[in-house]
Amino acid sequence: MSYLTEPLAPKHKKAAFSCGKDLLDNYLHFQANQDVKRKLSTCFVFIDSETQLIKGYYTLANNSIPLSLVPNTLQKKLPKSYVSIPTTLLGRLAIDSKFQGQGLGKNLLIDALKRSYEIAHTIGSFALIVNPLDKDAEYFYEKYGFIKLPDSAKMFLPIKTIESLFNA
Repeated sequence: MSYLTEPLAPKHKKAAFSCGKDLLDNYLHFQANQDVKRKLSTCFVFIDSETQLIKGYYTLANNSIPLSLVPNTLQKKLPKSYVSIPTTLLGRLAIDSKFQGQGLGKNLLIDALKRSYEIAHTIGSFALIVNPLDKDAEYFYEKYGFIKLPDSAKMFLPIKTIESLFNA
């Protein structure tokens, strides 16, 4: 599969990035490189090829959720011997303020879905998990079919659903 993004690298101009959310800006400015070096997550950036400015980014990491959080309709299809279910975490997704409102968030989400789909065939992952930062983010993910997990602020999209998007 081809991707819009590439892994975060020193050539990328992180300091100029500003999405308007301090938590997401500060993560890219101060934490992302450390997390990548420590193998805690990967950070993928969509850049302007001429200037190397980052237009948007997202992170992926291994994750798991308790089986008890999975909705009953899906729980029935899973082995009861699993206490937790392997998932992929879409930890952060942000678009620079200068590029918001142009559909880049949707494009980055599709890029993340593609990578998650491939990961699920390599290491196994039941779903893509997100933990929306606020109501706007929650609405964004709901619009693309993510389902709220009971008793949690987290949302998920089963890999089977993602698979149907790319094998239609």
